Amino acid sequence: MKEIRVAIFEDNQNLREGLFNLIKASEGFTCAGAFANCERVIENIEETLPDVVLMDIQLPGISGIDAVKMIREKFPDIRILMETIFEEDEKIFQSICNGAQGYILKNTPPDDILASIKEIHEGGAPMTPIIASKVLKMFKYNLAGETQDEFNLTSREKEMLKCLVDGMSYKLIADSCFISIDTVNGHLKNIYKKLQVHSKSEAVVKAIRGKIV
Repeated sequence: MKEIRVAIFEDNQNLREGLFNLIKASEGFTCAGAFANCERVIENIEETLPDVVLMDIQLPGISGIDAVKMIREKFPDIRILMETIFEEDEKIFQSICNGAQGYILKNTPPDDILASIKEIHEGGAPMTPIIASKVLKMFKYNLAGETQDEFNLTSREKEMLKCLVDGMSYKLIADSCFISIDTVNGHLKNIYKKLQVHSKSEAVVKAIRGKIV
C-alpha cells in the first residue's frame, strides 16, 4: 500500500520535530517535509509533493489561513488539515472557507492525529468535537447569498447533504440510507458539482449558509 506523504508547516520547533518523528515512525506514513513558515509554501509543495498538508493556523508572515488558499488554488487535489491551539470561531470559519478540509487541536493525541491524516486522505473531513460544534455555530450566523432552489438538488441529494451537516461518516450515511458507500460517493460527487464546491467541509458551509437543509 502506498504511504501517505505528509508535509508539515509549524513554527514551533518542538512541535514540528514531534510531528515529524511521529509520522516518520508510523507505518503507512512518510514525512515529505517539515517547514517553519509558509514564505515559500508553493515551492515547498512543488518540491515535496505531499498528499496531505498539516498546517498550523497561526504562522509568522504568511498565515496558515492565507497559505491554505494559495495551496488550494494551485494544488486542488492536496488535502489540508489545520492544527491549532486556538478555538476561535472566525479563524476556523476563514480556514475552511479558504479550502481546508479538516481541523484538529494541537493537543490531539498522536494516534488521533494519525487517524485524522488517514481520514482526510481518504476524503473525510476530520474535526474534534469542540471544533465541529464551533464550526456549525459560526456558519449559522453567516448570511447566505444563495437559496436552496438555485442548486436543483434532488430529494436524495438533500438527504445526503443533511447527513453531512449532521457530521455523519460515509459509512454511517450508507448504513442509514441502505445504500453502498460507492453510491454515497456518487451522490456526493453530484452534490459537489451542483454546489460548485470541492470538499465535504465546503459543502457543509454552503448547505448551512444557503439554508439548503
